[in-house]
Amino acid sequence: MNLGAYVRRQPGLVVQPRMGLADPRAMRAGLRATRDAAAITAGTITLDSYTRVGDLAAIEYAMREGIALNGYPIVSHSPEVTRAVVDGIGGDDFPVQVRHGSARPQAIFRAVNAAGLRATEGGPISYCLPYGRTPLAESVANWAECCAILLDGGPGAHLETFGGCLLGQLCPPSQLVAVSVLEALYFHRHGLRSISLSYAQQTNADQDVEAVYALRRLTAQLLPDADTHTVIYTYMGLAPRTAGGVEALLTRAVEIAAGTGAERLIVKTAAEAHRIPTVAENIAALEHAAAQAAARYGTVADDPGEGQIYQEAYAMIDAVLNADADLGRAIVTAFRRGLLDVPYCLHPDNAGRSRSYLDADGRLRWAELGSLPIRAVAERTRAQAVSSAEFLESLSYVQRSFDAPALGRSTPAALALPEVNR
Repeated sequence: MNLGAYVRRQPGLVVQPRMGLADPRAMRAGLRATRDAAAITAGTITLDSYTRVGDLAAIEYAMREGIALNGYPIVSHSPEVTRAVVDGIGGDDFPVQVRHGSARPQAIFRAVNAAGLRATEGGPISYCLPYGRTPLAESVANWAECCAILLDGGPGAHLETFGGCLLGQLCPPSQLVAVSVLEALYFHRHGLRSISLSYAQQTNADQDVEAVYALRRLTAQLLPDADTHTVIYTYMGLAPRTAGGVEALLTRAVEIAAGTGAERLIVKTAAEAHRIPTVAENIAALEHAAAQAAARYGTVADDPGEGQIYQEAYAMIDAVLNADADLGRAIVTAFRRGLLDVPYCLHPDNAGRSRSYLDADGRLRWAELGSLPIRAVAERTRAQAVSSAEFLESLSYVQRSFDAPALGRSTPAALALPEVNR
């Protein structure tokens, strides 16, 4: 059940839901429906919020009292139960990935191994800073242990970075790329060889295309001996409220993935602006994405080469790698010095001196650099500070823009499709 090898064998884009169901029978049915969808798919078991923070007593209470959970409690179910969930469904032709969101995931990784699963995701930065107040140094140590745990489970181990999805929105693409690459390097230095690198769709299609090309270029340069692929996330901020808006947003994500040669896409459903989607809604989103990907087979978006995003990301990665010979210590040092600094992130270990804004074209740009090591290559930042009203308006930019046609309004030119060459 090697996710990396499976993706490498496929003739087109692999699409994957963010599906997590507490009841083992429902989770099995969801995996079967995903496998049988009219698409090239990978399966997902997304864990519940209590498992992510290690509150197993709350899960026990919820299960005893019949209270619904928002995901699958893999640590609380026995290995035999989870094995039965995937038995006869998961395998070399349909790998299943466990998704969680934990800065202390050792128990999760042990449960993954015990269930015979070989793929999961996260990272010492991306599953620490946005999700709570776990000290970064502790998260780094936890993830070193987790790499060892996953490798002890046998062949086929695969880890996906979540760094390219940091906070979901309003982080300029260069830092998303840098963190994704740094987490992949961290996994690699701890023995992983099958690694996927993530990037989350942001607010401007041309900028996203440039970012994905930068990510792929840096991956080839810095991880030449690893089995890697690129995974794109459909926009993770405020979703459009109209079905047409969500469909257009997902289509845009497909275009970014197909145009840049990314191999896997995490989809979003029309229900996610309001509630957790049903299995049927997930399947509809998967099949829509697959149809759009098939229609765009062979299209190639223009590659800007070592452009602005690449240069900024390279500068950040280089600064971190030169902060300490040990990459774990280097990551902690980098945040302490502000060499990495996530805009609007309130974690105590984040310097909090950088700021971003959306320009008139919907591009994410730096408003304040703090101590980021990119002054020599960064584009000119604006003079005025970002106001609270502007910040709040930026959070809903994608939602408003993609809903506009359904509401009888014009779509901003910033959301026009990137040019592609057939």
